[in-house]
Amino acid sequence: MRAVNKKTSKKTDDSNVIAVNRRARHEYFIEDTFEAGLALEGWEVKSLRSGRVNLQEGYVVIRRNQAWLIGANIPPLPTASTHVKPDPTRTRKLLLHRREIARLMGATQQQGYTLVPLKLYWKRGLAKLAIGLAKGKQKHDKRETKKQQDWQRQKERLLKHRV
Repeated sequence: MRAVNKKTSKKTDDSNVIAVNRRARHEYFIEDTFEAGLALEGWEVKSLRSGRVNLQEGYVVIRRNQAWLIGANIPPLPTASTHVKPDPTRTRKLLLHRREIARLMGATQQQGYTLVPLKLYWKRGLAKLAIGLAKGKQKHDKRETKKQQDWQRQKERLLKHRV
């Protein structure tokens, strides 16, 4: 599990994507991304297969040299077993290499970064979570990003009409 490089990594197919945290890109500058596995229970996997997940309120914390996903909502299916009491917002363990955890821990403690979940997807039958090493945006940064997006959209429209 190494840091995902945008240039060399293959893009995940849209059919494999379970959920995307669009708010994370709006609220933060994403400096680097990591891929982590998730330790899930059976009912959670079934919910993921049906696409029932919300990453908006989730965040990643490192405690005792382990990474944890907190606040992500995976509601159980209505047909879940009656003897299991599912907790939709339980803390889930993330599976990362020790080197990656050490790097993330150093960045979050010293340099003022935070860890946010970006995307949840399937990779070779396993659920993977893309984690972003991020710095928070100020209000004026959000406005600037919005202006850039609007300008890019307008530029594409102008070029499309010329052809």
